Amino acid sequence: MSEENVVYIGNKPVMNYVLAVVTQMNGGTTEVILKARGRAISRAVDVAEIVRNRFITDVDIGTIDICTEEILNNEGSSTNVSAIEIQLCKN
Repeated sequence: MSEENVVYIGNKPVMNYVLAVVTQMNGGTTEVILKARGRAISRAVDVAEIVRNRFITDVDIGTIDICTEEILNNEGSSTNVSAIEIQLCKN
């Protein structure tokens, strides 16, 4: 899996990420991975469902990986943040 097939979900509007996924799928990519952490996890799920239900109906959800990542604060202490990876596969 090359790094160009990964869409990192952040604070932008959902449709920006949907457009990124649809552009990659229409460009010939058969697999895109959505990666999100923390509060952006719900936005990643929204992106996957909008792509699957409205734009490209032959996209299936592959594997979904969830994990906890440890992040260092500005003060030097560490906090745990949930993360998710959603694999979208085109038939």
